[in-house]
Amino acid sequence: MPVTVVRFNLVAPGASPAELGVRYRAALEMAAYADEHGITTVQTEEHHGVENNWLPSPFAFAGAVLGATRRLAVTVSAVIGPLHDPLRLAEDIAVLDLLSGGRLVTVAGIGYRPAEYARAGVDWKRRGRLQDELLETVLKAWTGEEFAYRGRTVRVTPRPQTDPHPLLLVGGSSRAAARRAARLGLPFFPSAHLPELEAYYKERLVEYGTEGWTMMPAAETPLLHVADDPDRAWAAYGRHFLHEARTYASWQSEEIRSAVRSGATTVDELRAEGVYRILTPDECVAQGLDHLVLHPLAGGMPVEEGWRSLRLLAERVLPALGD
Repeated sequence: MPVTVVRFNLVAPGASPAELGVRYRAALEMAAYADEHGITTVQTEEHHGVENNWLPSPFAFAGAVLGATRRLAVTVSAVIGPLHDPLRLAEDIAVLDLLSGGRLVTVAGIGYRPAEYARAGVDWKRRGRLQDELLETVLKAWTGEEFAYRGRTVRVTPRPQTDPHPLLLVGGSSRAAARRAARLGLPFFPSAHLPELEAYYKERLVEYGTEGWTMMPAAETPLLHVADDPDRAWAAYGRHFLHEARTYASWQSEEIRSAVRSGATTVDELRAEGVYRILTPDECVAQGLDHLVLHPLAGGMPVEEGWRSLRLLAERVLPALGD
C-alpha cells in the first residue's frame, strides 16, 4: 500500500470569515473520515499575510486534527522556524505530542519569502543563525533539564512523551540545510527530489559522527484530485489548481527548488504538466505511485467536490490497491 496523504492549506481566495469557518470545519470532518478509512497522514503548512487566506497557524490546525482523529499522523511541512519563539515552539510541540501520543511530525524550514520576515520584524539575513538557535533550543528544551538561553537559565515543561523527542526534521533545498540537519543528528527533508543533496547530507553525517536519515519526495509526487469524469472536473475546477500553482510560482526563484513547481499560465498548460492531476479511480490505481497526495480543497475547491474526491480515494482507490 502506498503512503496516503491528505493535504490542507485552507486557501480560499475572496472567502468571507463565515465561508472560511465552513471550510475549516469541513477539513476537520474530512480528516476524521480519512482516519476511519486508513489514510496515513494529514499534511498542513504555514504562510503569512497571503491574500488568499493561506493557513498561517499550522499547529492550531494540527491540534484540531489530532483531536478529531486517533491513528493518522499530522505533518506540519513546513513550519518557518525563524518566525517562531524557540521556547514557545518547544512547548507547543510538546503539548501536541502528549495529546496525540506522538502523532505530530514537524518539518522545520526557513521559508523563502522575505515579505514574511519583514511582516514579522525578523531580519531575513539572519535566518540561518536564527534557525540554528531554534533547533538547538527546542532539542535542549525537550530534555526537561535546565539550560542557558539568551543569558538566563531556563527549563521547559512539560516534557514530550516521544523518546528521545518528537519527530523533528530539517527541511530545505540547500547544502546549508543539509549540514544543519547532519550536525544536529536530525532527519533531513529535502523540499524536492534532490539525490545529490541527499548524498551530501549523508557525507556530513559521517563528518559530524551523527546518525540520521532522509525523507525525500519521490521523483514524481503529483497533487491529486479523483473524479469519475476528469474532463468535466478540469473544466469546472481547474481554475482552483491554477490559482494555487500561480501563487507558488510567484514566490519561487531559481534558488528555490520545490516538489510543487509549475510554469503553467492556463488550465490547459497545467493539465499537460502533470504537477496537478485529476484522475479516475482506475487511473489512480494504475499509475503506481508510492505516495498518493490528495488535495481535496485546493485553491478554494468547493467543499462538496472535495468530499467527492476524498470518498473516491477512500472507497474505490484504496480498496483496489489493497487487493
